[in-house]
Amino acid sequence: MQLNGMLYGSRLLGHVGFPVPEILGPDASEDELQAFIARHGLVFIKPVFRGGVGKKGKAGLIGKARDLKTALAEKERLYFAEHRHGNASAKANGVTFEAGIPAEHEVYFSISDDTNYRAPTMTLTHRGGVDIEELDKSEIATVPFEALTGLKAFVVANALTDIGAPREIISPLVQQLPKLWELVHHYGMTTLEINPLRMRPSANGRLTPVACDFKCGFDRDDPRVERLGLPAQLFASDISDFEQEVNQLRTHQGQSDVFVINDNGTILAPTFGGGANSLVTEVLGDAAIISSDFGGNPPYEKMKAVAAICYKHFLARSNVLFIIGGKSNNTDIHETFRGMGDALREHFAAHGPTPLYVVVGRGGPNLVRGMGNLAETLDSLGLPYRFFGFDSAISEVVGYAKQVDHWMRRGGRDDVARHLGLKPAA
Repeated sequence: MQLNGMLYGSRLLGHVGFPVPEILGPDASEDELQAFIARHGLVFIKPVFRGGVGKKGKAGLIGKARDLKTALAEKERLYFAEHRHGNASAKANGVTFEAGIPAEHEVYFSISDDTNYRAPTMTLTHRGGVDIEELDKSEIATVPFEALTGLKAFVVANALTDIGAPREIISPLVQQLPKLWELVHHYGMTTLEINPLRMRPSANGRLTPVACDFKCGFDRDDPRVERLGLPAQLFASDISDFEQEVNQLRTHQGQSDVFVINDNGTILAPTFGGGANSLVTEVLGDAAIISSDFGGNPPYEKMKAVAAICYKHFLARSNVLFIIGGKSNNTDIHETFRGMGDALREHFAAHGPTPLYVVVGRGGPNLVRGMGNLAETLDSLGLPYRFFGFDSAISEVVGYAKQVDHWMRRGGRDDVARHLGLKPAA
């Protein structure tokens, strides 16, 4: 899950006392907005998006105003703005009004897990406010540090010195930036990015770094996230009923990360494990309906509930139910398969049968028992199926699911429908 923007970012930064500009939310009255403009002179108007969708500035989705009339016009333009960048898309639901921060210097800062170092890593440059990919590597400091000791002031100071940052910004950043590791570490974040940090001068000429944009990612299964008291709806990337329903189950043990890839897809692929999910969604392409990770040893009740939601929304349009994952270390395969099978049986009882081919690829504890239970369910429902065990290459299993989907499109779906006593589709 990702969160971006200063509406909630300012609240999160407030937990560690990091400076932020004054901000008004979408419910600000005209009188409040008029007084806000009078205090600050320049105001930026930004749409509030769920999830992390980049390049909003380049898309013209940041407005600015120095008077109330312009501010209200920009609010109307951006309140329900739609934005697409790459494969990600989002629709705004509200705006923020953010005080303009005069500054000569802008800074980029982020903390993330770097696979090159297998450690939390700070990325820092004094050329902020632009895409970091556009900068020369000599202007960017990328420094891993120990998670146990945290981000120390000397790490920040050395990094800024190495990239030739102006002397006047080093001391203020050394004092403030280590606070951001506290935010990441104590509240279950996986990434944090601020771009730009604007260095605001005070009356005595001393600079203060002020966060003017905010992005972060969370490990939703880290209980420390609950300390923030964030609204549950923030953890859906859009307003689809499916994602909202699944995310309501996040209070239970186990993961339930979902994202709708293609509403018109034909392979419903409940996936277990992040690595398997990456491979499955890449190989299936547009045929995949959802991207998901239902790992983490979910109990029977949760797996059954998640499966029921998937079936309710997508089973009628699916050619293939593709249950796939790597070889698990601790997920009880029998419990997950039993939950998914029972949910399928209840779905058929409530809504009637639908032509479907089931492909399963899995490994882990109680695999044989779980496959036996699921096979009995599919036999009782009259559905064709093919199971692959832990000794099958996952890439080959994904390829087989695609072949079955092609067969279903070329007439196999009609064959399955006749077997179930249904009329083939026109």
